[in-house]
Amino acid sequence: MSVEEGWIDYNGHMNVAYYVLLFDRVVDQAFATIGLGPEYVRARALSYFTVELHVCYLRELTAHAPVIGTAQLLGHDDKRMRLYLELTHAEEGWVAASAEELFLHVDLTSRRAAPFPADIRARLTAMQAAHAALHWPERAGRPIRLEP
Repeated sequence: MSVEEGWIDYNGHMNVAYYVLLFDRVVDQAFATIGLGPEYVRARALSYFTVELHVCYLRELTAHAPVIGTAQLLGHDDKRMRLYLELTHAEEGWVAASAEELFLHVDLTSRRAAPFPADIRARLTAMQAAHAALHWPERAGRPIRLEP
């Protein structure tokens, strides 16, 4: 991915909203690999909604900066998924931002929480098992604080 000129704000760096946009693109790609893409939504009338998001802005991204996004599944249950995401400068290797996101699986007909179908639950279990080999992210579960 690349930072677009129109995403730069009056401070000369990428506006906070576009970090979230890039994280959303990473989520879409990661979830498509386990069958939770647009075709899943159309065929089953099921989807997932973000119910909580915590972003840490670590370094500024400027216009045209190349960015790589990663996703790590930290946990899941019958209806929820917890994901850790990072945006990294693709050439220089530093982490620009991280996010932790909680998703709720939803029946789009009733607009209520719904359990994952067995095939998706199996893929989530396999993804989580694979991601268990990764280190636990330092910023995962981090609260917002204002220390005196």
